[in-house]
Amino acid sequence: MTPPRPAIVAVLAALAALVWGATPAAAQLQGLENGEWHYLGGDAGHTRSNPHLTQIDASNFPDLEVAWLFRGDNFGQFTEFTARSTPTYADGVLYTVFGGRRQVVAINPATGETLWTFREPQTMRYRRSPRADFGKGVAYAEVDGRGVIYITSPAYFLWALDAKTGHPLENWGSQVPLEDFSPTGVVDLIPTLVGDWDPWRDYLAAGGTYDADLGVPQELGMVTASAPPIVVNGVVVVLVGHEPSYDQTRIENVPGDIQGFDARTGEFLWKFHMIPRPGEFGHDTWENDAWRFSGDMSTWAPAAADPELGLVYLVTNASTVQAYTGHRPGHNLFGGSVLALDVHTGERRWHYQIHHSDQWNYDIPTAPILMDLTVDGVPIPALIQNTKQGLIFALNRETGEPIWPIVERPVMQTQVPGNYTAPTQPYPTRPEPLDPIAVDGITEEFLIDYTPELRRRAAEILSEFRVGGLYVPSLPWPHDNDYRNNVGCMAGLNIYHPPVADPSTGIMYASHNRACSAPAFLVPTNGVDEPRGLPGLSAESWRGRERHTPTTGTTVAAYAPGGPRESLPTIDGLPVYKPLYQALAAYDMNTGEKLWDIPIGETPDRIRNHPLLQGVAVPETGGTGFSIQMVVGDLLVQTTEDLRGDSEVSENGLPLLHARDKRTGQILASVELPVSGQYGMMTYMHENKQYIVLQAGSAKQEHPGSLLALALP
Repeated sequence: MTPPRPAIVAVLAALAALVWGATPAAAQLQGLENGEWHYLGGDAGHTRSNPHLTQIDASNFPDLEVAWLFRGDNFGQFTEFTARSTPTYADGVLYTVFGGRRQVVAINPATGETLWTFREPQTMRYRRSPRADFGKGVAYAEVDGRGVIYITSPAYFLWALDAKTGHPLENWGSQVPLEDFSPTGVVDLIPTLVGDWDPWRDYLAAGGTYDADLGVPQELGMVTASAPPIVVNGVVVVLVGHEPSYDQTRIENVPGDIQGFDARTGEFLWKFHMIPRPGEFGHDTWENDAWRFSGDMSTWAPAAADPELGLVYLVTNASTVQAYTGHRPGHNLFGGSVLALDVHTGERRWHYQIHHSDQWNYDIPTAPILMDLTVDGVPIPALIQNTKQGLIFALNRETGEPIWPIVERPVMQTQVPGNYTAPTQPYPTRPEPLDPIAVDGITEEFLIDYTPELRRRAAEILSEFRVGGLYVPSLPWPHDNDYRNNVGCMAGLNIYHPPVADPSTGIMYASHNRACSAPAFLVPTNGVDEPRGLPGLSAESWRGRERHTPTTGTTVAAYAPGGPRESLPTIDGLPVYKPLYQALAAYDMNTGEKLWDIPIGETPDRIRNHPLLQGVAVPETGGTGFSIQMVVGDLLVQTTEDLRGDSEVSENGLPLLHARDKRTGQILASVELPVSGQYGMMTYMHENKQYIVLQAGSAKQEHPGSLLALALP
């Protein structure tokens, strides 16, 4: 892409230098000592940065060479999700997972050589897992002087492995009564998850039995894991996942309760009810007795932690059924929330609900970022939460109090009979959103106006719709409104391009794109059950089918998506709003000010060469490949992926890795890559040599699902 104009960069550099000089350096949470990368996000605060490693800098960045390439597709069929595992580097070894089986691999960090592998034995519950290929990595801890790797499998088992050998830890956990399973080193997570859940008790009272191979019976739901556990102060905190809410038809499922286990023994310690039971805080936010049957509240994204405070920080998604919430009216705690739990007891210390009663697929897509800030001269232990919406929430991580005011604003209300919409939703007053279109939607400011004719046609199309911002509900079908449909916008980030932060400066970097659309209509189900799956479906035939929970007749919501789709039209392929496909913004979180916001990647040819735009100077829109970044020393190392778009390439047609000035975003140096990056990257120092490792390669490239290590000659 073209770097920002020199005059703009000079101004940004001057402003950033003022901020730089005024901000005291802050300590970084543990995990990066001696050039290591102990947590999924580097440090316990999930900043995805190491400003202390400086062997690679702007002057030698173009000299980076491929040190090794590890082929992840050797461990099973590659999909778009199997390149999301960020390696951990500890005690001279890299650890990560590959493939749908989440096979654990220990890798020589200098050569890429495989040291050992571990794969869980096959089970029917693995074959039923809706998120088998979503493994994001491992957890690491030192226990009694020995390194231990902890993983949560797609079948929802917790394993503890000796970091040197890959063997299941002896005298740990409890024996699983399944053939080929190790007698030690494993915990079946389902019995403790469902043990105090009323539908499970009813199932047992009716004569049902537990089969460790099948897991949760099909008629009760399904459970899995997406993100790995996190180990904090000797406790393994296990996250949970389910079938995505947008795929569900049933209103019942297994709750997404969080569990804690002793890292030394595997002993069960505590469980936090994600859907509050009677007498628990938040129970009154579940009207219609929905707490009895509702499930999910998955923790898809990884967790962060502050070991000094003894807190683990989790983010959640919605409960069962995405588009209609009439069966579960109320704010539905602790869905759509940031949640701080005492790591020793599992008790809630505080929470903040990012959005109430989600029906927009606004699950929080990234781990909280923790770093220390100085706001108006006052030191604050901060938590920064980015969202799909493009809103940025800044909270005190010790108390949960907002650093700057957050106001509840009225939002559009549902017109679907029996549905529920929260009357207000929270909007931070600072920092400003990643893109202001998220607040009020396609206002006059955002109409495509590159020519007078385009603006006229855009306004004409939009006049047929009701325009809103983030929280636009679905309409019933049919409806008798004098407009075709609602239109809303979101302008944040997703799981594919996580944000990063620099604790030494207090600057946070987040990539974002702009998307406006009209939701699907909702039609009555007329009380008819909609079974998914077939009785007696074999394991072999189940795999690869639709990801709906396999049931044989379950309760469904009163309304479901359907009817003729009234989408937001385009103007001969051009959006009615000014396109922004990818940009990267930097915020000084000490002040809440946005420092800069630049397009990333090249404007697509379909825009630049569009017949209606001939001779028009179209502002840069950025490319359609997501921006991926990491702070390394004094650099913001950045690239773009091509998983769902186009990666930025050199004149030779090869993907590029940039070294950007972390104060201004200006490109200082670049190097060609043999494959494009995916999701994230990490860095470590091994035997006095610094490496940068990218999760790399898409399905359309030569080396899909790979790890690519770069180092100086």
